Amino acid sequence: MNILHVDTNHSLLIEQLEALGHHNVVDISSSKTEIADIISEFDGLVIRSRFSIDKTFLDQAKNLKFIARVGAGLENIDVGYAQHEDIHLIAAPEGNSNAVGEHALGMLLALFNKLKQANQDVRRGLWSREANRGMELDGKTVGIIGYGHMGKAFAKKLKGFEVEVLCYDIKPNVGDENATQVSLETLQKRADILSLHTPETPLTKKMVNRQFIATFTQPFWLLNTARGSIVVTKDLLLALESGQILGAGLDVLEYEKSSFEALFIDSKIPDTFKKLLKSEKVLLSPHVAGWSKESHKKLAQTIVDKIQAIFH
Repeated sequence: MNILHVDTNHSLLIEQLEALGHHNVVDISSSKTEIADIISEFDGLVIRSRFSIDKTFLDQAKNLKFIARVGAGLENIDVGYAQHEDIHLIAAPEGNSNAVGEHALGMLLALFNKLKQANQDVRRGLWSREANRGMELDGKTVGIIGYGHMGKAFAKKLKGFEVEVLCYDIKPNVGDENATQVSLETLQKRADILSLHTPETPLTKKMVNRQFIATFTQPFWLLNTARGSIVVTKDLLLALESGQILGAGLDVLEYEKSSFEALFIDSKIPDTFKKLLKSEKVLLSPHVAGWSKESHKKLAQTIVDKIQAIFH
């Protein structure tokens, strides 16, 4: 097959596809319009998040047999129309789920132990032991919303702690030995910690808003390593100020560009983000939870394996 790659990925992706007899073309500089003009020449398209794949683009992809996204989700693809056109859609959540699980746990422990503030204090010459007294994770109840590859990976990382792990998912019977599946109401009633691991869908977009937060019985800690659009930032700030949310670890933000490669949709910095930056209760990272050195390779290998399984 002729395969077009429009993003950079681990070198093994092209090396192994070449070894399987496929012809690969790399174009990481042409615009979406320019790519659309040549897409009919290709059987396969490999992307990350550089641009969206919409109906107009797909209408020009007359010979496309598959689209492979080297990442966990397919939200930048018109899935329904692609499937209508009999195009195989391939993603690789297996490739970076372990990285996401470790990152989420790292953020949680850093929040509980005030590592960000403690580090800053010592660097400023302050030896503030009481102000940096931490909390222990043991004895807490962790609620996970979205119990697919990412949620399961995080639950697995929690096995070394004496915690109760609850999960909620729209799919039935996804609970396992690491998490008990419950209703959303039960999770909101019992959770001390909420970790989000859902894709971006119409159901999850702006899901964590003021009304959602108010349904939790007790103040809780929030982790978001999923998609920034799930959390309404201004409502999160209000909850942090009121104490309804005790702290937040955010690897993703509402203000990210859809490509995930830059923070702001435009050059203006939102006031809510300025306030978020000033909060000592918030720990931030630049959408790197699934971006480990190991996952870079595993994501590529997963894509190769899936292409081979479908077309060989």
